[in-house]
Amino acid sequence: MSDKRTIDAYTTRVDDYLKVPLPPEQIEARAAFAQAVGDGLVLDLGSGPGSDSGFFLRQGLRVRALDATPAFVEHARANGVDAHLGTFDDVTETAEYDGVYASFSLLHAPRAEFPRHLAAIHRALKPGGVFFLGLKLGTGEHRDELDRYYTYFTRREIETALVEAGFVIHRVTTGMGKGLAGSYDGFILVLAHA
Repeated sequence: MSDKRTIDAYTTRVDDYLKVPLPPEQIEARAAFAQAVGDGLVLDLGSGPGSDSGFFLRQGLRVRALDATPAFVEHARANGVDAHLGTFDDVTETAEYDGVYASFSLLHAPRAEFPRHLAAIHRALKPGGVFFLGLKLGTGEHRDELDRYYTYFTRREIETALVEAGFVIHRVTTGMGKGLAGSYDGFILVLAHA
């Protein structure tokens, strides 16, 4: 994700972002991801200010965080996270990670790039590696009230894209949550394996 308007929206709201509570479904899914990975190496893709990375570190995982917002990377580093500035296009490794955690980050990429990003994630995972994907449900592409760019997918679109990228879906959870912009949106959380 390299949309300047989206990055600017996050840059000025780091503290607000940190105050957004995770819905119970996401807390449970994050814990299930950590348990499935064990003590392996995780890529927190679109890591934001590093809250999830911090959780994984406390669970004994090794974590590399990647985000396109400099203010998020700085905050994560200040809190002990191995955070790097970069975009989804910087996922170029092969069989490197035991898990990739993409929590509400890939929704900032254009729809046409989604299959390519999923393929790169699949390639970066070790065989049998764990993939967590969180997205907002819906249709179309637009900007929200904070000027962030969003791509919305239906459950069927997401599941089809994951299977076409070579993933085996293990668990799907849906729910409703309040985000940074204050709106309540439907979401999907998927746990899959390479």
